[in-house]
Formats: sequence, C-alpha cells, structure tokens
Amino acid sequence: MLKEKVALITGSSQGIGRVIALELASQGASIALNDIEGQRENLKKLKEELQGNGAKAAYFAADVSKLEEVEAMMQAVKKEFGKLDILVNNAGICKDRTLAKMSREEWQDVIDIDLTGVFNCTKAALPLIIESRGRIVNMSSLVGLRGNFGQTNYAAAKAGIAGFTKALAKEVGRFGVTVNALAPGFIETSLTERLPEEFKNQVKRLTALGRFGKPEEIASLVAFLSSEKAEFITGTIIKIDGGLSI
Repeated sequence: MLKEKVALITGSSQGIGRVIALELASQGASIALNDIEGQRENLKKLKEELQGNGAKAAYFAADVSKLEEVEAMMQAVKKEFGKLDILVNNAGICKDRTLAKMSREEWQDVIDIDLTGVFNCTKAALPLIIESRGRIVNMSSLVGLRGNFGQTNYAAAKAGIAGFTKALAKEVGRFGVTVNALAPGFIETSLTERLPEEFKNQVKRLTALGRFGKPEEIASLVAFLSSEKAEFITGTIIKIDGGLSI
C-alpha cells in the first residue's frame, strides 16, 4: 500500500514510534528513523531489523526541539532517499506534575519537544512533502482534547498539535497534502505498564472496550492515513481510545 514511499518517523527508537516504523515498512515504505543522540544504539538496531526484513532504512539522530538539527536531518533524508512522502510527528515526552508544583523547566521542556518539535519538523519537511503531495500525521492525545490531572504542560502541547493540524490542513490542501492527527487514549507501552494497577483497572472500567489499546492499532491507523485510500481525509483529529471518551 505504501510501496516506493519514504516515511520519516520522529521518536522512533522505541515504543509507539518503533511499531509505526515496522508497520509502514511492512507495507513497502522506506523508513527514515529519528530520535535523540542518546538513542542512537536503539536506532541502529531498528534500522538493522528493518533491513533484515527487506526494507530500505536509515537513521538520523536529531533533537526535534532544535531547529538547526532538524533542518540538517531533513537535508540528510533528502540526500539518502531523494524525497519524503510521509512525515509522522511522533516524538514526545511527559513531565507530569500539578501546576502549583511544576517548574518553568518542566513546562518548557514538554512544550519544546511535544509542540515546537512538531513545528520544527513540519516546517523543515514541508518543501519535500509539498513536492510529493504527501501526508503529515501528528500525534496528539486524548489528554489534549479533555485535559488530565497533573498534565497541564502535556495537555497544552497536545491541544496545540490539534489546532496546528487543522490550520495547516487548510494551508496545504491546495497542494494535495493531507494533515491529520491521532488522539490516543491509554495504550500498552512501557509508560502505562508503570501505572498503579488500581488506576489501570479504573481506566479499563471506563473504556467501552474494557482494555488498553495496542501500539499496533495506532500504527495501522497511521498507515491508513499515510495511504492513497485516505486522500480525502484532512484536518481531522481521530480519537483512538476504545470508547474512553464517550
């Protein structure tokens, strides 16, 4: 479905980003992996795994919060692959604390990576994406749509991504480019594994499907939005939360 496409997934050394990379590669895409310098070993291992499965892959260490690093990464992606068809803005962090106790640094770090990182990567990638009439998929969150205790920084960043997605979709639609975002609920990752069992059980009781989502379910939706089958879907924030929000 994505044969001959080139996809860049930020924050793809582990977690949901890693699964997205594997899914897009399984559908024929060439994969540009990204994460911070400290994740270089994980990036290398994933690149080798993708290549072992027959996909073309390369990795690029860059901090998405630093525009100069992102611009250098985009030039390297263009040199390596010749084009870019799909940008998945997945990189993000959490630094949870109630606002009364939140430091200026905890606020700014989350905004810089989760929100400004989306700006930096999209801004730098846009000429390539327009040239290929490509796809942009942003990772928002259900928290950005409804808030969550102790996550004012994260909620603000993810709400910002939702607004960014809608505005950019209006700007680039005339070029045949689509821009969409996912708003996941609770997904099975190393982060959610550390949550207290009582809290996890409460969330499951409030979720219509009675469970957490799987990273593979996120990846499948990213793959669909990246494909030609979704070429009339843009400016949409899609909840993927098992019915938690209803």
